[in-house]
Amino acid sequence: MSGRIYTDGHEIDGSWVLRVYVTDLNVERSLRVKGELHIGGVMLRLVDDLDIAMDWSDHALWWPAKNHWLTRTRSTLDQYGVAADAILHFTPMHKTLRVQLPDMRYLDCRVDFSVKTFNAVINLCKELGIRHPEELSFCKPLEPSHLKHNHKDMPSRKKLEGQRNGFHAPADTNTFIAASQSPRGSTGSLEQSGQAFMCGPVTPIGSPVAQHTGTWKRNNNALGFGSTGSFNANNSSMSLEALNGGLSELLVQSPAAPPPDLRSKLLRPRSLLEKARMNVAWLDSSLSIMEQQIREFDTLRLRFKFYSFYDLNPKTDAARINMIYEQAKWQLLAEEIDCTEEEMLVFAALQVQVNLQAGLPQKSLGESNGAANGSPAEDDIDAALTDLQVSLEGSNLGSGPSDITQVPELCDYLRFFKPKRFTLKAFKRYWFTCRDLQLRLYKSREDAAGSEGPAHLVNLRGCEVTPDLHLSQARYGIRLEVPSAEGMTEMWIRCDNEQQYAKWMAACRLAAKGRTLADASYESEVNGIIAFLQLQRPAPAPAINPNSLGDIVPEDYVAPRFAKKFKGKLIQRILEAHANVKDLPLIEAKLNYIKAWQSLPEYGISLFVVRFTGKSKDELLGIASNRLMRMDLHSGDHIKTWRYNTMKAWNVNWEVKHMMVQFEEENIIFECQSADCKVLHEFIGGYIFLSMRSKEANQTLNEEMFHKLTGGWD
Repeated sequence: MSGRIYTDGHEIDGSWVLRVYVTDLNVERSLRVKGELHIGGVMLRLVDDLDIAMDWSDHALWWPAKNHWLTRTRSTLDQYGVAADAILHFTPMHKTLRVQLPDMRYLDCRVDFSVKTFNAVINLCKELGIRHPEELSFCKPLEPSHLKHNHKDMPSRKKLEGQRNGFHAPADTNTFIAASQSPRGSTGSLEQSGQAFMCGPVTPIGSPVAQHTGTWKRNNNALGFGSTGSFNANNSSMSLEALNGGLSELLVQSPAAPPPDLRSKLLRPRSLLEKARMNVAWLDSSLSIMEQQIREFDTLRLRFKFYSFYDLNPKTDAARINMIYEQAKWQLLAEEIDCTEEEMLVFAALQVQVNLQAGLPQKSLGESNGAANGSPAEDDIDAALTDLQVSLEGSNLGSGPSDITQVPELCDYLRFFKPKRFTLKAFKRYWFTCRDLQLRLYKSREDAAGSEGPAHLVNLRGCEVTPDLHLSQARYGIRLEVPSAEGMTEMWIRCDNEQQYAKWMAACRLAAKGRTLADASYESEVNGIIAFLQLQRPAPAPAINPNSLGDIVPEDYVAPRFAKKFKGKLIQRILEAHANVKDLPLIEAKLNYIKAWQSLPEYGISLFVVRFTGKSKDELLGIASNRLMRMDLHSGDHIKTWRYNTMKAWNVNWEVKHMMVQFEEENIIFECQSADCKVLHEFIGGYIFLSMRSKEANQTLNEEMFHKLTGGWD
């Protein structure tokens, strides 16, 4: 005998029994340990005790009760707080995750469940060949109930419904809770962001919304769209291992048509409120997948979270461009983003062109641009020199050589209307001038030349610019929401024709961002607007015979409300619009689709339902790549806009879940109703991070900076 005295399993020397469950073998082992034993030593002793010849290098210890990985192998049990009542799991860090791609196909992937979600996305995108993974993230599948209730109301409502029905309802899978008490050292003050915020959903993810899985096979479909991937609900989902070298081909082109019942399973938000509630599903980028109750074989959606696409290069981003195109397409088909009738037909026409081109051999980028003999390196150098020349010369608004001493100015007769209460919309004709981020309105051209001041003076910096277009009615309008002491003041401008509209719309858009007419991008902005307007004008006759397409399903090309409106004339209208894009190659058709998507007024605005301090009603907060917008919950009108370039800090009181954003002109405090405040905090920090990217540093991703800006600590 050793002479040691035992009391309830504890030795007098301080050792105790640690229980470890080995998930691969479905066995449990008990190890006698001391608190100063480090985690690596625990795993070594466990492997020795198992005495099984296998590779344990991918295994780590998981603490289910604390919802936490013990990955710091040099830390001791005492440092982690592991005591005699703990049960640890010895389990693989890499597990199979079913991932739904932006084109709605499913892919079985081996994903590291122990690293932060941001890093897991980086690793997955590297395998998929998608550059700039910082633009994407994982989100959970949504259910219709998530659109009906705010995030704050979901747990109480489910509990109440469960009591009424006589059973315990499962907790909301998208509810985030703190893994511990308030962060250590946090005083609950809004002036301090505290330490890292730890959170995780209550229960595992349930069944995915759509159980259809994608398989990669060759087929000639009825539409004559050539050889593409197809959906197949009867087969298991794809896996990276099985695809081997076919992965790049898989992501570059998606199936021409989904299974018919996928459309019926799509969530279609019917209001701005429901659109805001869809943002509840994003995972916390600072926590691991496992810490957010995602388990092996569960489903997550991979989506572009931040609408700030950097360095989109057709030469190297074919898969990335296709995934952005697919996400844009499904947003439009699910009515997550609104567009006009003419715009919807343009999207449908471009989609037809993409499907037609998918089965045809494509010229290389150099051949299509007339640079077949130049090397990629030479092309890049020429492009860089051209960009430099344009930036040095600036934009020339006149016909002669550029004069750097002259400040560019735009002048013309336009119509103007400023709404007032109880007045009809009556536009008055003014002589407009645009110079140095200001609109000046004079009663006549002669008044502008004289000493008399303008009838109206509008500062465009920070304003919201929205198109008010209806081509069939020859309406070329621009809606301005201009910052003022009372909030956002609404103003309307009417142009006479497309050319006039393109010039003034481009000027207003640039001025809102603080850029003048001298900016090098002005001419390209004008040309882009004109090109988009021309696409919306139907051709006299279709370029292809409708009968040659076979059984085309209109719902695959337009949102349901347009399919109902056009009825039997829809295919004819789509093909008339297609005649304008019939010569576009595959990659150009996708890029044009993305550009048209980016031109929509609602593009890139992630909505949240919030309650501002001192207010009794909920409002919308829109988060875009360069600004925050306070919006009306029902109409979507902008009440006030704050630009990031005037932001000083953003902090969260994690105890009461209130967020404060400090701007140069004021501080705003609000509580998020439709999602956990961590989601909203991450959107703001993420866009700040993306704005710091530059071509000089585009090969390195500063992960530490991303987590510092989005994680909730200084």
